[in-house]
Amino acid sequence: MIHVLAGRETRRRLLAQGCLIACLLLRTGSAGAQGGHPEPPPPRPGASAKKCAARPIPQLEDVTEKSGIHFAHTFSPENKYLVESMSGGVLLVDYDRDGWPDIYFTNAPTVEMANRGEKVSGALYHNNHDGTFTDVTAKSGLAHPCFAMGGAVGDYNNDGWPDLYITCLGGNVLYRNNGDGTFTDVTAQAGVADGRWSTGAAFGDYDGDGFLDLMVANYVDYHLDDLPVFGSASYCKFHGVDVQCGPRGLRGAGDSLFHNNGDGTFTEVAKKAGVDDAHGMYGMGVVWADFANRGRPDIFVANDSGPNFLYRNDGGGKFTEYGLESGTAVNEDGAEQASMGIAVGDYLHNGRPSLYVTNFTAEYDTLYRNDGNFSFTDVSYRSGVGVPSLPWVKWGAAFLDADNDGWLDIVAVSGHVYPQMEGVPNTGDYRQPKLFHLNERNGTFCDASELAGPALRQRRVSRGLAVGDLFNSGNMDIVVEDLEGAPMILKNQGVPGRHWISLELAGTKSNRLAIGARVKIVSRGMTQTEEVRSGGSYLSQNDLRLHFGLGDALKADLVEIRWPSGKVETLTNLPADHYHAILEGQGVVPFEKIRPASASKPSAPAPVQ
Repeated sequence: MIHVLAGRETRRRLLAQGCLIACLLLRTGSAGAQGGHPEPPPPRPGASAKKCAARPIPQLEDVTEKSGIHFAHTFSPENKYLVESMSGGVLLVDYDRDGWPDIYFTNAPTVEMANRGEKVSGALYHNNHDGTFTDVTAKSGLAHPCFAMGGAVGDYNNDGWPDLYITCLGGNVLYRNNGDGTFTDVTAQAGVADGRWSTGAAFGDYDGDGFLDLMVANYVDYHLDDLPVFGSASYCKFHGVDVQCGPRGLRGAGDSLFHNNGDGTFTEVAKKAGVDDAHGMYGMGVVWADFANRGRPDIFVANDSGPNFLYRNDGGGKFTEYGLESGTAVNEDGAEQASMGIAVGDYLHNGRPSLYVTNFTAEYDTLYRNDGNFSFTDVSYRSGVGVPSLPWVKWGAAFLDADNDGWLDIVAVSGHVYPQMEGVPNTGDYRQPKLFHLNERNGTFCDASELAGPALRQRRVSRGLAVGDLFNSGNMDIVVEDLEGAPMILKNQGVPGRHWISLELAGTKSNRLAIGARVKIVSRGMTQTEEVRSGGSYLSQNDLRLHFGLGDALKADLVEIRWPSGKVETLTNLPADHYHAILEGQGVVPFEKIRPASASKPSAPAPVQ
């Protein structure tokens, strides 16, 4: 059934519908993001990257070595198999509830190692409050979850302790936080293993019952005992060079939606809800957001080498797929892209969350402007983010106010999937730089990638990205996990004289972590909107605290919270440069009131200078 929405462009709809048919016909063809990639169209006439000028540029300092983080992701030098190029999600999670974000890095073995029965360890690093981290993996019980890809954070049992869901090849893992620094694998009793090759995941309360449900994207039908042979078919070549096979030419996998039963168990309801992906697209990123401001979380799924999905939450446990009609399934030419990572944010101050989606080399990252009424417009080129992204294979991405001016900026990381492309002209090098777009406050962005310090110019094979105020300094920092070797901790030095405010929400009638809560903040006539969100980026998790830059304002004049329960709460005159704890129905409270009784001390964060 075609659902016609007001204001939809007929040409775009017809192009998109034609694209869907073509994509379905080409599931086993030779074109695609990986394997026989077609020649890209030329850039738009007159399109160019706008360099930032005459404005303060926040400097991003690589402090990985000083932080004490010594984790290194396992990798294969040749990446002969698709699964070897996909891992690398990073999760920011305050697992001990002391007010300081900790870090979990996923890891995966090579195919050769896995077939020998060898496992590799992910890593949990505890934030020491002084700019350093301690490896607590062994104690935590998180060492060997699976052939891990990424994950998401959510409190599935509402006990106040954030739990981890790790996506994997061959069976995912739900780790219950025991509140004492350890985690227990409760996958079997919870019923959320899935068993396929899962990629993106996100928690969200789609039915408003106060318990977090779980959406999981799956990639391809893939088995370690029956792998396609490197370079053996047309879909195992890129620019004439033998490479890993897929995803084109391989069978896609459907997606999963697990409904939380409220008793520690889940029921898989994707088909019943209408989000199962019956056509078997190659699912990658997934995120919940209220795209139409109706008080219900919708779902966006980024699909590799196929149209994206935008599921509208119709209530009653049902969703309708509006990707084509909304304009988010394909780009402005009606062409499908190889979508991977997702960022969501109100970069225009219009009260509507827009989408930034990362894509393959020779495909620009797509900025879908939310025009309201489930209608989006691809503004990638006119906004200035299209051209800088064209040469690279992009993965993790996030909106963040990097300079605390009150306007959301964008950061994205890149790295090729084919080591064989190193030195091959016009294919994008294997190791690639990062992208940093600063908001010009007029719907456009300038390119600050080469102006924010040498760390962004380092060429790496990056995958996951997460943002948060790691050092409780009032600046949004960046954590990047690379496929090959060490991660990168980028400390944001900020812009002097700019103010900020940070909000940590806790539900009572709503889910305990307040995931899905929407916050509107007004300061000196400027209105910003953000949601507490699980998952997103590329297989990663951002800090659940909401950070707002205030520019030169010394307070938030008004803070309006729409809780997932539907309750609306209004607060006034919250001072800037502070972390505020807000409990549903009680307003601003001491931090110990929103944390479990046994949570680590100190109960309120204090900044590292």
